[in-house]
Amino acid sequence: MHFVDLEETPHKLQALLLVFLMEDTVSQIRYSVPEEMRKGSFVGNLAEDLGVDAKRLRSGGARIVSGDSSEFIRLDVDKGILVVGERVDREQLCGQTSPCSLNFEMIMTNPMQLHSVVVEILDVNDNAPVFHEKEMHVEVVESALPGTEILQVSASDADVGVNALHGYTLHPTTHFNIKVLSSPNGHKYAQLYLSSALDREKEEKMLLTLTAVDGGEPQRSGVLKIHITVRDTNDNAPVFTQPIFKASVKENVPKGTLVVSLSATDADEGMNGRVTYHFNRMSNKVAELFHLDGNSGDLTVTGMIDYEDNKLYEIGVQAKDQGGQSTSTNVIIEVIDVNDNAPMITLTSFSNTVAEDSPTGTTIAIINVKDVDSGKNGKVDCSVNPNIPFAIQSSLKNYYTLVTNGVLDREQHPVYNITFTAVDEGNPPLSENKTITLRISDVNDNAPMFEQMIYEANILENNPPGLHVFSVKAHDSDSGQNARISYLLIDTELNGSPISTYISVNAESGAIQAVRSFDYEQIKDFQFHVKAQDGGSPPLSSNVTVKILIQDQNDNPPQVLYPVQTGGSVVAEMVPRSAEVGYLVTKVVAVDVDSGQNAWLSYKLQKATDRALFEVGLQNGEIRTIRQVTDKDAVKQRLTVIVEDNGQPSRSATVIVNVAVADSFPEVLSEFTDSTHDKEYNDNLTFYLVLALAVVSFLFITCLVVIISVKIYRWRQSRILYHSSLPVIPYYPPRYSDTLGTGTLQHVYNYEVCRTTDSRKSDCKFGRAASQNVLVMDPSSTGTMQRMLRKWFAVCDLPLNLFALCTCSVDTRR
Repeated sequence: MHFVDLEETPHKLQALLLVFLMEDTVSQIRYSVPEEMRKGSFVGNLAEDLGVDAKRLRSGGARIVSGDSSEFIRLDVDKGILVVGERVDREQLCGQTSPCSLNFEMIMTNPMQLHSVVVEILDVNDNAPVFHEKEMHVEVVESALPGTEILQVSASDADVGVNALHGYTLHPTTHFNIKVLSSPNGHKYAQLYLSSALDREKEEKMLLTLTAVDGGEPQRSGVLKIHITVRDTNDNAPVFTQPIFKASVKENVPKGTLVVSLSATDADEGMNGRVTYHFNRMSNKVAELFHLDGNSGDLTVTGMIDYEDNKLYEIGVQAKDQGGQSTSTNVIIEVIDVNDNAPMITLTSFSNTVAEDSPTGTTIAIINVKDVDSGKNGKVDCSVNPNIPFAIQSSLKNYYTLVTNGVLDREQHPVYNITFTAVDEGNPPLSENKTITLRISDVNDNAPMFEQMIYEANILENNPPGLHVFSVKAHDSDSGQNARISYLLIDTELNGSPISTYISVNAESGAIQAVRSFDYEQIKDFQFHVKAQDGGSPPLSSNVTVKILIQDQNDNPPQVLYPVQTGGSVVAEMVPRSAEVGYLVTKVVAVDVDSGQNAWLSYKLQKATDRALFEVGLQNGEIRTIRQVTDKDAVKQRLTVIVEDNGQPSRSATVIVNVAVADSFPEVLSEFTDSTHDKEYNDNLTFYLVLALAVVSFLFITCLVVIISVKIYRWRQSRILYHSSLPVIPYYPPRYSDTLGTGTLQHVYNYEVCRTTDSRKSDCKFGRAASQNVLVMDPSSTGTMQRMLRKWFAVCDLPLNLFALCTCSVDTRR
């Protein structure tokens, strides 16, 4: 703790500075300044006394909070000093209370710091002593003995300390003098007494001047004129029953409440023994609060008594008889405090939003709580509403900090209404509530969630590309950009192709569309995964499985497996003439690659040589006789059976079943040999033979033209090289190897041989020489080349005419 003297201020004023260092971020600073300083006068260098730079005050948003003194003291943030905001009258502000102080707090942020500042207002001698009355009339009996007390009178001075009331002087002092006495509370008053005997016949009236002076510099004074009238003898003064009357009264009692009854007696008789009561010495403010009945001596309340304004009243009372005798006493009234003031809550700092991932202990707000009552009535307990993730902590006297003490979740509680409750310990207790609204700001802590764990959808096969199948939907509990969802198709493969070639997902709406037309017979179902990703940073995502079921459509007709339909021969089922009714002739077997109802087949007899002889089973396709076969029935029976599925619309296939009614094969052959089918078959065969001949002729002519064109081109090339003057440079390809100088080929030839078990389907391809710009000059290699070609043709089992053509081509290259 240290003191700092502030000298030579702009107004040549002095101030005392007391700095209390309390915590890292809390300190208390005390200044003292005289009252009545002009607006803008220097109080103290706050930045210097705190040991910080003035820039720190600006960056930290330093400001004065709490208290009713903000209008008197102002903070100059740019200079870091405290100045007078408004003229301060100590007497108006504090009355007789000493010391008189202005208490307030200065708060800074980033980091948050709280400093308590106390500015003591020093008294200056700006008030003179004042008597309650300017003139008094006093009657004194001439028989009064020297030393007799005449009256007690006091002046009041609003100043305190050395500037307060200092003493009294009396002029003249021929017959009267004064004693300066002090009451129990230290207040000085003058007691006027008779110093020498009176003689009414010589001097009936006298004027005394009583002067009250203070101890200030310069000294101020107040004057009371006392008019003395000397009366005839009344030798008994009234006497109070108690030397000092004491009483107590609760604050806020109603008007007319009796405080105390004063009583005095006078031994004289008649009018000299009748006693009346009068206020002797009191201030104007006290005179407004109490009333004294002059006849009964009852002291009652006439105004509002407030313990917070004054805790003790001292009133001088005089008892007079009708003969001019009087005596005085003091009435001391103690004010009892009652719990009439509720606590006051002031919000000094508050951040109305906080992130939901804020750690425990994050400061939300700082409040100031005060109760002007005293004792238990002024003790306050502060709390917040329960079952919320916040707690209140006491930081400095009368200051509380609201901090987080749990996990915040915006998705469950986006807004908190936090109520501060301040309750005192009075009886009954008084309380005050203040509610603040705190909003929780969002962070990306929730991944998107799909409405279903798995999605299933049906697509009818042969759908058009771009068909909208359905939509997936996900929700994100976050807000804003953190809740903006994009849908993505996760890359997988289906039958070796990317899934994106089958299906697509709209990134904004989640709509799923078919990219291609589906065939139930190829793909009956498939599944893929869709990812929902939010727009947070970093983004969060979740996946869902989507299963697509392809629904069958009746797009395939039935296929007859038996009897087999061939174009070159006639197959007939043989029925003996001795066959009974219900004889099984044959069974038509068919299948449908569709499924379900579309694959249910039914068989019907469409045409028949003799409908009365055969029938077809509707479900199984069995052909049976429905009557006894007779000799009159034709040997050749032709049945046309239609196979129909159960789709909508239905599809069908027909099959012709030839039935021979005979007992022996010769009979059957003779019947079917003359059939008109032979003629139709021969006509078709002739057509196909002519067509094949035309195609082979076209291919032969085409090949011939190509071969002639190639030969002419190569001949021209060789002629150009022969007539040119270019030197002949031997060239050996990289793969050429002739270590002994007896190589069989001067160039590398590549042959590609493909062999099968059928030599007619073998293939032999010739690659080009390693260089097309080398002219072979050695004719001795021709025989060797022909032998090699003959060997390869033998391996490939090729005709010799093709060998001759290849040999000619090699000679041309020479």
